[in-house]
Amino acid sequence: MTDRQDLNEQETPIEKVAAPVAPVPSYTVLNNEQYVLKPAGFWVRFWAYLLDLLVISSITSIVIYPLFRIFGWDVQGTTWYAPIGFVTGFIFYLYFVLMMKFFKQTVGKMVFGLRVIGLKEESMSLSTILFREWIGRFFSATILPLYWVIGFTPKKQGLHDFIADTMVIHEQTYEKKIITTYQPVSESSQLHQPKAF
Repeated sequence: MTDRQDLNEQETPIEKVAAPVAPVPSYTVLNNEQYVLKPAGFWVRFWAYLLDLLVISSITSIVIYPLFRIFGWDVQGTTWYAPIGFVTGFIFYLYFVLMMKFFKQTVGKMVFGLRVIGLKEESMSLSTILFREWIGRFFSATILPLYWVIGFTPKKQGLHDFIADTMVIHEQTYEKKIITTYQPVSESSQLHQPKAF
């Protein structure tokens, strides 16, 4: 019986089905180099912000506190609605708005070579500056993790940058990005075309 099974197995032809093979498409790989402004990261922006706080503290210590003492007003209030808290808070936001309006940088950003640019508009309008520096900075300063977002976003944007569609960049530093694109090559372009003279 085993002989018959062997014979049957040998007699049965094995059909080899050749699957149609699709032509492998050819691609041309194009690598384009592009230089883009480098976004400023969390730490350099943090040090610039600390320098700005030092400038604001100097302004309030040299101008505001002496005026309050001259007029005999209370400088010991610790709440934001105390007169000294309200005025120093107003100076804090006014500093950022005026520096951004006239210089596009604060003193801290100037020292560290940073600049704020708009993503949608060439020069920032007053409404964009107010949204970024007043409303956005209020949320970022009040809820600190919103400021820490800078370290984790691709363009290093904080909440105040997202609100105003802005980005902080290094002034004279560029990143080299290589953009790879694949273009299919048609059969007609693969044929050799004879060159005349």
